[in-house]
Amino acid sequence: MKIAFFDTKPYDIASFEKYGGDNGIKFKFFETKLNEDTVDLAHGYDAVCVFVNDTVNAAVIDRLCELGIKAIALRCAGFNNVDMKYAFNRIHVLRVPAYSPYAVAEHAMAMLLTSIRRIHKAYIRTKDFNFSLSGMTGFDLHDKTVGVIGTGRIGRTFISICRGFGMKVLAYDKFPASDLADGENIRYAELDELFKYSDIISLHCPLSEDTYHIIDEESLEKCKRGVVLINTSRGALVDAEALLGGIKSRKVGAACLDVYEEESDFFFEDYSGHIMEDDTLARLISMPNVIVTSHQAFLTEEALSNIAETTVENLIQLFETGQCPNELCYRKGNAEDCKTGKCF
Repeated sequence: MKIAFFDTKPYDIASFEKYGGDNGIKFKFFETKLNEDTVDLAHGYDAVCVFVNDTVNAAVIDRLCELGIKAIALRCAGFNNVDMKYAFNRIHVLRVPAYSPYAVAEHAMAMLLTSIRRIHKAYIRTKDFNFSLSGMTGFDLHDKTVGVIGTGRIGRTFISICRGFGMKVLAYDKFPASDLADGENIRYAELDELFKYSDIISLHCPLSEDTYHIIDEESLEKCKRGVVLINTSRGALVDAEALLGGIKSRKVGAACLDVYEEESDFFFEDYSGHIMEDDTLARLISMPNVIVTSHQAFLTEEALSNIAETTVENLIQLFETGQCPNELCYRKGNAEDCKTGKCF
């Protein structure tokens, strides 16, 4: 089996070569992203493997089908970069629904602690032998209320970490977990209540029509003054212009962003020698109470290994049996996990 692997980074190669080699799969690694201009690189391959910033629109899907590509293997959980309605009945789309919830949840907490305890500022100061504590006052997490939007595996792992700090949790999910809330320290709430009472808000939900710009000017108005926002999920969950306005008005006390709505133009690449053309991103990064990381929450050795292993297993199951439990389908315009794998 031959797979065209797009948007390759050095850290991808070792795990995929290992699991691919063990299972008779040969990956051809392309540094370029998949899009309408690069799709012909997939000629002669059985499937393509793509990541979050590859473009899989109708034109790309049509060309993949013309080239005889049988499957699109996403090496991630999210699939908002794929036109799933158009893919239905045309090509198989596989994903990695879970790799390491600990990687993302721990990164969210690392960003939070770095922000509120000014670790990033202390690091820079002490490099210059400046040991002043002026402007370095933070606050305790203990007994604070954290609002967690999305209680899937990552959200629940983040909640567990927060509980370890003695925090109270207000959770929101369209489909609440029956075994999560304890009525005292963890409970589900409607979004308005979560916004009103949370000292910190962390996003752990997928991007959909319902969650697009779930954090916008209106929702920020409902929040506590000085609220801390964390986003390690998808950039478009947050209206960046509204966030910038909230920071400037002091409504938002701090923001920790591992994702950004227009990140596909910048993230994963080195632009240190270039002028930043995205004014909103440049202004966010310039703010002293904003931390931006380049969509790296997933980037641990364990997660990379799990992603490669699951992706290879997905491909083997599909090509050997015609079925894969991690296949995505759209039926009558509604997304759902296709547990039968019978897409055609």
